[in-house]
Amino acid sequence: MEEKKDEEDAAGDLVARPPYRKGISYSQPFNLDAFLPGAARRNATRKQNLGGDDPTTRRHCYTSDESAPCSSGNSSRRTNRRHQSASLEETGFHPPPPPTQSLHASLGGSFGNHHCDDSDGDGTLTLDRAMFEFGGSPGTVPEFMGSGGGVGIFRVPARAAMHTGRPPALEVRPHPLRETQAGSFLRIIACVGSQLWAGQESGLRVWNLKSVFENWEPGVMARKGDEKSAPFNESCRASPTLCLAVDAANGLIWSGHKDGKIRSWKMELPFAASDDPVSGSTAAASNSGCGGCLPFREGLSWQAHHRSPVRSMVITSYGEIWSGSDGGAIKVWPWDAIGKALSLKAEERHIAALLMERSYIDLRSKFTVNGVCTLPSFDVKYMASDDCSSKVWSAGSLSFALWDSHSRDLLKVFGIDGQVETRLDLPSAQDLNVEDEMKTKSVSSSKKEKSQGSVSFFQRSRNALMGAADVVRRVAVKGTSIMEDQRRTEAISVSMVGMIWTGCSNGSVVQWDGNGNRMQECQHHSSSVKSICTYGPRVWVGYASGKVQIMDLDGNLLGEWIAHSSAVIKMAIGGSYMYTLAHHGGIRGWNIRSSGPLDDLLRTELANKEQAYMKLENIKILVGTWNVGQGRASPNSLISWLGSAASEVGLVVVGLQEVEMGAGFLAMAAAKETVGLEGSGNGQWWLNAIGKTLDEGSSFQRVGSRQLAGLLIAAWARKGLRQYIGDVDAAAAPCGFGRAIGNKGAVGLRMRVYDRSICFVNCHFAAHLEAVCRRNADFDHVYRTLSFSRPTTGAHGASAGPTSVQLRGVNAVGSQSDDGKPELSEADMVVFLGDFNYRLNSITYDEARDMISQRCFDWLRDKDQLRAEMKAGRVFQGMREGQIKFPPTYKFERNQPGLSGYDSGEKKRIPAWCDRILYRDSRSISAADCSSECPVVSSIAMYEACMDVTESDHKPVRCIFCVEISHADEFIRRQEYGHIIASNDKIKSFIEECYVVPETTVSTDNIILQDQEASLLGISNKCDKYNAVFKIICEGQSNVGAENSMEFSASCSFGFPFWLEVQPAVGIIKPGESIEVSVRLDEFCTKEETVDGIPQNWQCQDTMEKEAVLLVVVTGTDSTESTSQRIYVRHCFSISSDEVGQRVPSRRIQSINQHGSDGSKTLSDVTSGFNNIIVP
Repeated sequence: MEEKKDEEDAAGDLVARPPYRKGISYSQPFNLDAFLPGAARRNATRKQNLGGDDPTTRRHCYTSDESAPCSSGNSSRRTNRRHQSASLEETGFHPPPPPTQSLHASLGGSFGNHHCDDSDGDGTLTLDRAMFEFGGSPGTVPEFMGSGGGVGIFRVPARAAMHTGRPPALEVRPHPLRETQAGSFLRIIACVGSQLWAGQESGLRVWNLKSVFENWEPGVMARKGDEKSAPFNESCRASPTLCLAVDAANGLIWSGHKDGKIRSWKMELPFAASDDPVSGSTAAASNSGCGGCLPFREGLSWQAHHRSPVRSMVITSYGEIWSGSDGGAIKVWPWDAIGKALSLKAEERHIAALLMERSYIDLRSKFTVNGVCTLPSFDVKYMASDDCSSKVWSAGSLSFALWDSHSRDLLKVFGIDGQVETRLDLPSAQDLNVEDEMKTKSVSSSKKEKSQGSVSFFQRSRNALMGAADVVRRVAVKGTSIMEDQRRTEAISVSMVGMIWTGCSNGSVVQWDGNGNRMQECQHHSSSVKSICTYGPRVWVGYASGKVQIMDLDGNLLGEWIAHSSAVIKMAIGGSYMYTLAHHGGIRGWNIRSSGPLDDLLRTELANKEQAYMKLENIKILVGTWNVGQGRASPNSLISWLGSAASEVGLVVVGLQEVEMGAGFLAMAAAKETVGLEGSGNGQWWLNAIGKTLDEGSSFQRVGSRQLAGLLIAAWARKGLRQYIGDVDAAAAPCGFGRAIGNKGAVGLRMRVYDRSICFVNCHFAAHLEAVCRRNADFDHVYRTLSFSRPTTGAHGASAGPTSVQLRGVNAVGSQSDDGKPELSEADMVVFLGDFNYRLNSITYDEARDMISQRCFDWLRDKDQLRAEMKAGRVFQGMREGQIKFPPTYKFERNQPGLSGYDSGEKKRIPAWCDRILYRDSRSISAADCSSECPVVSSIAMYEACMDVTESDHKPVRCIFCVEISHADEFIRRQEYGHIIASNDKIKSFIEECYVVPETTVSTDNIILQDQEASLLGISNKCDKYNAVFKIICEGQSNVGAENSMEFSASCSFGFPFWLEVQPAVGIIKPGESIEVSVRLDEFCTKEETVDGIPQNWQCQDTMEKEAVLLVVVTGTDSTESTSQRIYVRHCFSISSDEVGQRVPSRRIQSINQHGSDGSKTLSDVTSGFNNIIVP
């Protein structure tokens, strides 16, 4: 690296050259107050002389046991100097603080770890004993620790076996590594009864919640990433699932897919050996429902939307399926067509599909006149059915449409601000003008090219490339500006009192009434809302930050906690749990009553079981840094630097600086970054060369890389360790030219290693001797702003050509700490490596060369700018560095071996330790052992420079970390969770209380409708303590006198027949109060037939008498456990009270499907007659 200023002149006043000092033996006694002890976490005993041989020593790699070769004939001199040393005061040891004093409150930096002292009987302690007792375990390097840590953004993140800030969770599916989820990412969940369904990129999967605490069946090979998950079954491969709808009446799950199809799946999955295409499932011999089954098959399926996905789907209160797609397309499938298709046999499946494909109602065509559609053209991303007022909500990012689910009429279209929109979706004049302008420019440019024959081919190619890059950049900026609209809708849910809740990307939650009127807006968090779920009197909100909040129906905040480490994208209620799906694919269950006393009991019991489910792992990590000066290295140099040390490690991380430089390259790299591109020919060469040195493919696998201009970082994992490393994210932070250009800056990789977060940051800071403050500012900028928001290149990048670049998503969303802390401060371990460019102060070139030749590194360390700044707490606060026992690594003449290679030109740059490796682990105190509270503890086994490598003006540096990692076995913890709730009496009593269903009474169990006058059904809550949640469904319907009139059939999701109106069909009854439900007849109903989406309808008076069986399902507010009561409704045109008993047959009751709203058997007894008949 060529510096543009003479550092010798910039040094200013220099101190006089110190006289030659005679070496002092490292083993001489010294007083206890002359050193600073370190952490002694291990009990082994061994004397270690700093000048003694070390088994980790490598040829020509200078550590504490080897001197720098000044010439070819100095080997004997070097051997004699192995036993020379300096006093402890000169090596940088300082007195330790008292045991009660905070470590970071001590002044200045320190070597080693603060711990108890141990001395000989005369009050002295030899240095070799101090190195063992206070410098770590045998074979480790003493460490220097900077000041300023432990406070603010430099505080070590708090960890514990049980998170103190959130309720204990039921880990249905622990956070899987992203790399194991290719093709199977989960995107949506739905719960029904004791089943939890999830839509994934390759189909569906279902968990039997009754077996959630069990393990996989013996011999079952779980999918990668799901080894610790509760057992589940998977479907056959299908297109990515985008939406789910529960149809408990027919025992089906309806799914909408990216290929435009709607598919049905049977809830009753057989687990015995069978192959039943009718039921749509196949299974192996396992009867437990815990896995081991063959993939189950779909039932009815059809092409719902052509050339567009099924983005949303809902089942209305009348049993119809509505689906939304791109461009505002909404299609409706009436129950009559669905029922016919479901009644066909398995061999007639193609006929059923054709029937469904021709039986839909296209609402856009219904509202299209003269080719102009009055419906909004937004993509229908969200749909919700308001069963309380029989309406359907469809929503895009910025607009809503409100529909009548009975008549299918459009009621109104309004924006997110509540203002009604009255517009036609026609191409705007601006779009037409832009298109004409582009055509004009294209024609004129063609004529210009023909006329300018003097312009060279290369000039025209350059212009074309720059024009294409400009187009891509403008498109990216336009897309970014749209996505950055902070008011767009991200989630929608309907509460049981008829209120609609929508979540926005700015973190606000908006409440609407059933008519689409904006009621209120509340905001308790700044992160984007990603999911909303309502149940009873509570509203659950999931955010992009991973936080979950609970509100009441008035918008007041009741509780909050961090549920996941990534966005909560979907929530579903099942039993007494709220299940949350995170963006990374993890699923957790939270008790509906959280936060509360039950959480405290569970947390305490699980914390007491910590020893049962916590595990300890040990790995070694090799970290290397090298400023390559735009050059390339020989295979021997790479072997000397990395290959010779990689044989004993599991993870290798390499950071390079100045891979490629030059004004043109830097400008092009900056342009690439704006559109998400990275990479260069030299960068690819280095990746391939290092991969070859590490035997990539056989011994190691590349897990990630990131390049920013001349900065490059990459990581390789040994194959045996690869399965425990994942979620590799990359980041970059430019520091050059106003924080915009990557000639200076940082690139980083973040990864999960045994479920712990470790970050590696490769830096190149400002140059020149006097630029200390700029270097400190560069570090501060990198530490605060580095955001791991882009996926890393990964192993597949190795197959790219030497001139290829890697494409990144320009709109990728990165996670951010909820309290605004930098992402680096949330990691369990952070390693900084690179060319930090800190120099030596107050020393001349000749003095530095003389001290290096005498190996007086202790004296040179006192001149080190980085050491001084760390002592003062101005940079790398609280971080550690191994004791430097190798010569300065800058600046050398290329291809000049030995210490004679230091810069001897006109400028004679002063040698300096520019290339460094520092780290911070989980220890808040230096003497901490590895545990759940301190999950990552590291020590340094090697810290050295490879002085025999001569291809650059810098020498490569390497460091080996011995890392202990404590993590939880989620399967064992889930088993302990199940054991606790099954055996602890206090917890059992709390759970039993959750399942209490308030006592309610219904005014009648029989209604006869004769005309348009409504009958009132009274429901009373007799409980004086709990709210009662009710829902009225239609368990079955039939036409009296028609063929097969004895059979009662239920439409989708127990929807009402069109001749019957029930309002409100859902609601909450407070303790001791009652509610009246209106039940009325729609005598002049509309009969419709559709052909290819075109309705053929007419109004008529249906003269056939009808019957329906309503079910009043009552639950509590803390679980979905329910009781129910049947209400028999009959439509008669003319009947007297005396004839009622004769006209009502009792035989029909036995043919009704006796299922509750969750698919389980109802708790009410079957009634065999009419009582308390109401005749309006």
